Amino acid sequence: MTPEMQRRYDELLSYIAALESALVAFSGGVDSTLVLRAAHDALGSNAAAGTGLSDTYPEEEMQEAREIAAEIGVEFIFVRTMELTDPRYAANNSQRCFFCKSELYSRLADVARERGFTHILDGTNADDTGDFRPGLRAAHALGVRSPLADLGFTKREIRELSAALQLRTWDKPSFACLSSRFAYGDPITIEKLKVVARAESAMRGLGFRGFRVRHHDAVARIELPEEDFARAIELRAEIVAAMQAAGYTYASLDLAGFRSGSQNLTLRPAVVAASTVQK
Repeated sequence: MTPEMQRRYDELLSYIAALESALVAFSGGVDSTLVLRAAHDALGSNAAAGTGLSDTYPEEEMQEAREIAAEIGVEFIFVRTMELTDPRYAANNSQRCFFCKSELYSRLADVARERGFTHILDGTNADDTGDFRPGLRAAHALGVRSPLADLGFTKREIRELSAALQLRTWDKPSFACLSSRFAYGDPITIEKLKVVARAESAMRGLGFRGFRVRHHDAVARIELPEEDFARAIELRAEIVAAMQAAGYTYASLDLAGFRSGSQNLTLRPAVVAASTVQK
């Protein structure tokens, strides 16, 4: 680890050590994994991982989160979240993530009170705070702390530090809940989520990483990094078969390539501006 990386990590450790105890909202992604490792290093047994168990995340993501927590050496706590029973969430408007995170953080707050954790931490980073993320409002409303954002850690820094700490997530592609695969206004149901989950599991089985399968009724719109286009064409028969097996009639390749939050392109600028959190 370079001296600058060590300095930055020490800064993160000092921030978390001052909190006395913490429950980390843990998804198994690169950001929350770094926070969890730092919480363990700073607080020892006074830190734990709290993960929401939901139909909006594939089983393999939940299993990986459990494995990572075990590798770090922290207690792993599953909390069952019920966002799909909230009609405001299921309606899938532009504030869907606010209702989802309100449910998650409320459940984690219950666990924190029961177990004596003084704070809840999340993996929000400095790059997230200028994006359209209604869920950040829920975090702030419920008192969740964001050490990476508060200390100005960018995604690049987080990946570099994660690699130096030999965390398996250092190069893991960003992942969002499966509900993000649906256009705003398309109601979220368990049945649709299962279709998307099967489709994305099949794409991972074909060796693709850092992609999305966007749901458009009978059409699977596949977003891939541009460098994977040629391979997708080579495997087009397998991809079509996989999408049809998942429940789609048609498989399409989005020529714009993968971009996180592409569904937000349909939102009016005023909606995005109203829900963008600046810190």
